[in-house]
Amino acid sequence: MLIGQKLRELREARNLSQSDIQKSVGLLRNYVSRIECGHIIPGVETLEKYARVLDIPMYQLFYEGDSPEKLKLPGEKAGKWGVTESESAEFRAFVRLLARMNQRDREILVSVAHRLAIRKRNS
Repeated sequence: MLIGQKLRELREARNLSQSDIQKSVGLLRNYVSRIECGHIIPGVETLEKYARVLDIPMYQLFYEGDSPEKLKLPGEKAGKWGVTESESAEFRAFVRLLARMNQRDREILVSVAHRLAIRKRNS
C-alpha cells in the first residue's frame, strides 16, 4: 500500500478532513492533498506529525494489524538464514568468523567473492 493511501484511509476513518490535518499538522491543505494522492512522499517529521494527529503509533502508518511484522532478511525462512538447519548453522558460523577478522582480511575476502561471482556469471 502506498503511504498516501494509508494516510487518507486513517484520516477518513477518524472523520477528519484535509483542513483538520492542515490545522493540526501545520501543512498547507494543498500539500496534504498531494501527499494523499501520491504526488509527494512525506518526510519522517511529517509522518510523525500525522501519527500524532491521528493518535496512533507511527509503525501503523506502515503495517496492517496491531503490531509490526518481524522483518525478514533476503533468504530468511522461519527466522533463519538458509533453507535447512545445517545451512543456517554454517551461516551463523561464517558470521562469527567474519566478526573476528580484521578489516583488511574482510576486504580481501569480499574481493575474492566478487571475482568468483563474475567468473560464474561469465561462464
